[in-house]
Amino acid sequence: MRRLVIGIGNSDRGDDGAGLAAARELARNIPQVVTVVESRGEPAGLIDQWQKADVVFLVDACASGVAPGTIHRFDARLAPLPEHFGAVSTHGFGIGAAVELARAIGSLPASLIVYGIEAGSFEPGAWLSPPVAKAALDVAARIADELACLST
Repeated sequence: MRRLVIGIGNSDRGDDGAGLAAARELARNIPQVVTVVESRGEPAGLIDQWQKADVVFLVDACASGVAPGTIHRFDARLAPLPEHFGAVSTHGFGIGAAVELARAIGSLPASLIVYGIEAGSFEPGAWLSPPVAKAALDVAARIADELACLST
């Protein structure tokens, strides 16, 4: 079973780097049997990356209006992602669109879990805000736990 974690974002745009921060934390702390990659979130590239994976986790910033640092988890095999996953994307037309395109062409992996970290600011040149940085660490730990459960 091939396991893949894709951290999405732009570390030069404040909280948009949340997915990248989670992926980097995971890459430091999980077994090498899990592939961890970083992406800017371009839909065709995402679909191409997960083509040979059975279990995929996507992590990206989102903006639904709740407090920055709030963590959302969605099973994308069960239902479309909420609209706020594409509404503020700084990297194309959003991962929600990528997931739906993959669904339409029959290219979803067997398992596709999407974590969204609520962002507060996408200001160019800014760092991750403290609540988003903490949430990125929390998401990395949650994904590590989910991956560990798959191994048992």
